[in-house]
Amino acid sequence: MPLETVATLDELPLGTRKVVRAAGAKVLLFHLDTGVYATQAYCPHLLAPLKNGKLLEGNVLQCPFHRAQFDLTTGEVVRWANFPPGIQALNLLRAEKCLTTYPVVVEGDAIKVDLR
Repeated sequence: MPLETVATLDELPLGTRKVVRAAGAKVLLFHLDTGVYATQAYCPHLLAPLKNGKLLEGNVLQCPFHRAQFDLTTGEVVRWANFPPGIQALNLLRAEKCLTTYPVVVEGDAIKVDLR
């Protein structure tokens, strides 16, 4: 599958995020000081939407529901779900899963994502 244009830089100003559709899937775009990043739109813990997640220092995204934290650049788990108290019992069934990230290419004003 070739790169798919999903947005323009005009639609995703620096410091913003946006959910887009690419190849039939929802993808979450971030335009940060360090670049443009694309991830799955839902937390791999319990599929909560990440659009309103909190951005922490170091390009870390925190899920707004159970506070799982992921590095946006790699998808690696920084901290697994830890809220509310007692969620750890559920985590015995829901093993840590990285956030899926997708390669992004910016050509001119076009933001392209590789969903392979």
